[in-house]
Amino acid sequence: MIAVENLTKTYGPQRAVDDVSFTCAPGTVTGFLGPNGAGKSTTLRMICGLTPPTSGRATVSGVPYRRLGNPGRHIGVLLDASAQHAGRTGREVLALAAITLGLDTARVPGLLARVGLDDRAAKRRVRAYSLGMRQRLGLAYAMIGDPAVLVLDEPANGLDPEGIHWMRGLLRGFADRGGTVLLSSHLLREVEVVADRLVVIGNGRILTQGDKEELLGAAGTMVRTTDPTALEDLLQRMGLTGTRSADGSVLVPSDPQTIGQAAAAAGVVLLELRPAGAGGLEEMFLRLTAGAEPEGANR
Repeated sequence: MIAVENLTKTYGPQRAVDDVSFTCAPGTVTGFLGPNGAGKSTTLRMICGLTPPTSGRATVSGVPYRRLGNPGRHIGVLLDASAQHAGRTGREVLALAAITLGLDTARVPGLLARVGLDDRAAKRRVRAYSLGMRQRLGLAYAMIGDPAVLVLDEPANGLDPEGIHWMRGLLRGFADRGGTVLLSSHLLREVEVVADRLVVIGNGRILTQGDKEELLGAAGTMVRTTDPTALEDLLQRMGLTGTRSADGSVLVPSDPQTIGQAAAAAGVVLLELRPAGAGGLEEMFLRLTAGAEPEGANR
């Protein structure tokens, strides 16, 4: 289990991560989402002991990463697929990892096969690998210690459609066997398919989190009208507050039938009336992060 409690990281006057809290339970895949510069990578680095928090803490199975004995046996980490020695072969990379963790190197061939790297690829130098091959090797590296927890940052980057489908099955199978997966990715469709829970971050703060089905199903109603002022007046009379999106539609925290009947009775012409969840994760993500800072604002 991963527990993040009130994590904050400041760089001078800038808060890259601001009072972030969430948990990732065994048997689940948690999608960790946010625009560039939202604070995702900094949060992951704090979980993995690479960046000390200014305040708060993160634990894996109740223990901070830096206090884990032989951490690779507890948590597998893939934050940068290119962070491998370019002059070593794929087999050498995994064999050295196994030796470092005190494991038998005999597991290396089977692990290479599991991530789709054949004997020919295993003998090639990492410098000759494509990005997709490095991702596969990075996943093998993360899993070599049979950890109960995986923390992955953009693991599908560089994979072709077949590779993305393969990774989806790999992560789903890992969680279904009781593992814990924290997955950061810009591929929203893939996260929507594989994730059980969602955590969305923007400007260093949590924007929303919870069960995927509940978040997508309880998003409210998207309404668009020819007369925005009349709609706003109607919502005020109903005691509701709408949130306007960039395309002029309004998210209303109510069901479509209630809004449609009220609009008809008030003579407000609607051009669009649908459940907000119909647009899936992409629409929810874009709505929540509409005011996010530009790329590079946070680390």
